Amino acid sequence: MGITKGIYTWLYKKRYEQIQQNKENAVEVQFNTLLSLIQKATETQFGKEHQFASITNYKQFKEQVPVREYEQLKQYIELAMKGQANVLWPGMVKWFAKSSGTTQDRSKFIPITPECMEDCHYQGGKDVIGLLLSACEDSKIIDGRTLALGGSRQINQLNEGSYYGDLSAVLTQNLPVWAEILRTPDIRTALHPDYEEKIELMAEKTMNRNVTNVVGVPTWTVVLFNKILEKTGKKNMLEVWPNLDVFVHGGVSFEPYREMFKTYLPGDQVKYIETYNASEGFFALQDHPDDDDMLLMVDYGIFYEFIPMEEFDKENPATIALDEVEVGKNYAVVISSNAGLWRYKIGDTIKFTSTAPHRIKVTGRTKHFINAFGEEIIIENAETALAAACDKHNCSVTEFTAGPVYFSEKNDKGAHEWMIEFENEPSDVSAFAITLDTELRKLNSDYDAKRDNDMALTQLQLTTVPKGTFFNWMKQRGKLGGQNKVPRLKNDRKILEDLKAFLAN
Repeated sequence: MGITKGIYTWLYKKRYEQIQQNKENAVEVQFNTLLSLIQKATETQFGKEHQFASITNYKQFKEQVPVREYEQLKQYIELAMKGQANVLWPGMVKWFAKSSGTTQDRSKFIPITPECMEDCHYQGGKDVIGLLLSACEDSKIIDGRTLALGGSRQINQLNEGSYYGDLSAVLTQNLPVWAEILRTPDIRTALHPDYEEKIELMAEKTMNRNVTNVVGVPTWTVVLFNKILEKTGKKNMLEVWPNLDVFVHGGVSFEPYREMFKTYLPGDQVKYIETYNASEGFFALQDHPDDDDMLLMVDYGIFYEFIPMEEFDKENPATIALDEVEVGKNYAVVISSNAGLWRYKIGDTIKFTSTAPHRIKVTGRTKHFINAFGEEIIIENAETALAAACDKHNCSVTEFTAGPVYFSEKNDKGAHEWMIEFENEPSDVSAFAITLDTELRKLNSDYDAKRDNDMALTQLQLTTVPKGTFFNWMKQRGKLGGQNKVPRLKNDRKILEDLKAFLAN
């Protein structure tokens, strides 16, 4: 293909050295990034309204620019979508990533500027390759083709000169030459608007290619794997792609899927690399296959702030920068970026596993938790407990969701209800539920306290659903593929009741 590992490694060497320097000087890099962002956006509408020209430090930035959610930034984004230039970022924005998120049903449109594409999203892709080659010299990641399963684009009717679509589709449509020559299938297939037809076409066009790495959300990757195995009659994906070397995943925790993927990718040939890549930006990546956390990337044109969770619901929450974060504490993430997002709550929570260098784990969503009884269960708790239960009962899970069971006239105590779709069901579902409950108690002291002698909560209730339930439910909602995700936890019963109504029809 004209690119060898030797050439790429040589080209990457300077970048690798820069990443090592960034690890040691992350705080300085971050504050320089903030000042650079402010300087570039000084003459924008947003910059003038918030007097960017007078800001010289982080303290002033916090005083003059309030923390925002999407609704407070929406008026500016809509102006940009109508074709107005210099609103949030210099120039006119041509591309927007459409994201329903996992916190609300209505769509959000996140601006994707040229700087955001090149310096953030594409740089993240290059760094994944480079860091893997640095850690594993025998990696085959660029010896064959990259298969990425994404969404589709649509014309933005507000302005014929601008477009929107899933982030993956926006990035695919604008791929630089170095990435285009490494990928499969063709762009027309990758951007096919009908998800189920696209899976069919992708299977046909990739099952005979030399695919060495796959990039995607585990949920939808499994759908493609199943289609390819159905067409080829092979037992696993390594019989289809014998040189498959890397699976780059993100979007959801991989832990609930780990056992399932062992059936698709048996043995230890394939390396698993996690990335933290959202519509709002590429934030972190696993820089070595043996790590279980990710390196926060501090030079992608994003300035990070963090809200301690005890501050999150306040009207003016206190924020801290990278120099004040603590290991093990849960934070909501706020970003200012080269996409024109200013002090924007992205809706995710993370914790730092290290501050030298700054490594993180994604712990959940700010609105995805169960705290109906003061138990404060977050997604990290749920996924870790589920993975441990699957390991003990030799089973694997395709999808799940959970929510509260409220007090009622018949029930003077609450509980949690889980709906789980198993890939391989445990031999004793009741025993599995007990183990899951026990693992949750080990991980979360608040839940354990409420469960003590069934004081406030009784043992969790578990309902198994047929294979394909979550896929078909998401299809009915028009949320197949791309970055759409099944809501893991909800502090109400909306998702549970919606699923039960779907199953009843």
